[in-house]
Amino acid sequence: METRIFNYLSIVFSLRKANQNIIELNTDLRNKNALVCGSSKGIGKAAAIALAELGANITLVSRSPEIMSDIIRELKTENDQDHDFLVADFTDSSDLKKKIIGLCSAKTIHILVNNTGGPPAGPIVDASEEEFMQAMHNHLVCNHLLAKAVLPGMEDARYGRIINIISTSVKQPIDQLGVSNTTRAAVANWAKTLSNEVAELGITVNNILPGATSTGRMDIIMESRMKKSGRTKAEEMEAYAMDIPMKRFARPEEIANAISFLASPAASYITGINLPVDGGRIKSL
Repeated sequence: METRIFNYLSIVFSLRKANQNIIELNTDLRNKNALVCGSSKGIGKAAAIALAELGANITLVSRSPEIMSDIIRELKTENDQDHDFLVADFTDSSDLKKKIIGLCSAKTIHILVNNTGGPPAGPIVDASEEEFMQAMHNHLVCNHLLAKAVLPGMEDARYGRIINIISTSVKQPIDQLGVSNTTRAAVANWAKTLSNEVAELGITVNNILPGATSTGRMDIIMESRMKKSGRTKAEEMEAYAMDIPMKRFARPEEIANAISFLASPAASYITGINLPVDGGRIKSL
């Protein structure tokens, strides 16, 4: 009888311990360096704040040194965290390459958040060749340039997270965003290919697909839709939100939460995915 009770208690204890291992996710990013692009506003800024909350050292990237200086003062600085910024314009890839190589020679980047402002809205039939070339350069080419620069350090550290902020148009093209739809799909396929090549090195590559999010980018999209529909901006936003099961736009912080998880040790076996964060708007699985 005592033996049965002992065996039963041993099983219960083992199950509880297993459950504790499942529940206690490791999202600690202390001693990790994160490079966050497009971090002067919107999703990029929210991502920088969220990653700093988990203990990461943040390097902001944008064209606005004054804004980035202000944001650094908002970032959490406990546990000897050290934040800085890099002034870069993605239209000048030569300058960007020089700066990122210099940064990587000074420290290892463990987390790269590729986030760049989207191409101009409009029908694809009206798009110029220059618009396609510029979009591919700012998104696909610059993402690749940054990834190549940080990969050696990630490999040495046996820890790497490359997270690309693209769009739900990867799964379901969005009206009036012809150039963006095309470019985002190219980035998604680049990322999937890269994820397969670096997986065994302890490096993951994933895509976040934000849905309608309350940012300056959404204002531009709504203005484009207004011109076509003749409705006011408020009417256009309300109509757009009605297509979302949650009946609202996302907050940048909600996208940042998904970025933070994929950047963490807890997401070590997740790679090569497209993760929609869209309130359920995408119709496909």
